[in-house]
Amino acid sequence: MATQTKPVLHGYFRSSCSWRVRIAFSLKGIEYDQVPVNLIKDGGQQMTEQYQELNPMKQVPAVEIDGITLSQSLAVIQYIDETRPGPRLLPADPKARAQVRMISDLIASGIQPLQNLYVLQKIGAEKAEWAQHFIHRGFQALEPILKKTSGKYCVGDEISMADICLVPQVYNAERFKVDVEQYPTIKRINETLLETEAFKVSHPSRQPDTPADLRA
Repeated sequence: MATQTKPVLHGYFRSSCSWRVRIAFSLKGIEYDQVPVNLIKDGGQQMTEQYQELNPMKQVPAVEIDGITLSQSLAVIQYIDETRPGPRLLPADPKARAQVRMISDLIASGIQPLQNLYVLQKIGAEKAEWAQHFIHRGFQALEPILKKTSGKYCVGDEISMADICLVPQVYNAERFKVDVEQYPTIKRINETLLETEAFKVSHPSRQPDTPADLRA
């Protein structure tokens, strides 16, 4: 699908969901513009009426692409996979594709929402313990799944949407002092992915809105 206007990603440097989209754009070689949405400043810029028109859930990301606005990272990833050339982000084989979706949903629905900023703000003083609990719970399920599905990456030897979901989640786990050594398959795949260019350039430490003290 030929387009004349670059996609616009409204996101936050440390948002897992925004990072997923950045990875996908990088893997596909898609040029895009970024509009930072600071989730902390001014009570959260995602709460403004202007941003709510882009994403009624008041979350990041929101992606303007091909005349529409998409607001769920997995929907964005699957859309660009279906409309842009480049490496497939979902395998052609139905069984492998189902495994990719299973792993992606496990992370995107079963782990990440329970330790995102909005939820942790509601938890209060015990937010670190809360986040650690749900990350461990998810990783305890994910580790044996990956032992069965993985090759070099989450599903076989090609990078997929599952890998796009994995790396930001491991980053969050490390932020919350989760011992990833307990999950050797997760750790191995994550370390391999972090050596690839798409994951490097999309990293939270290298974004336009990354604070100076967090830049790599």
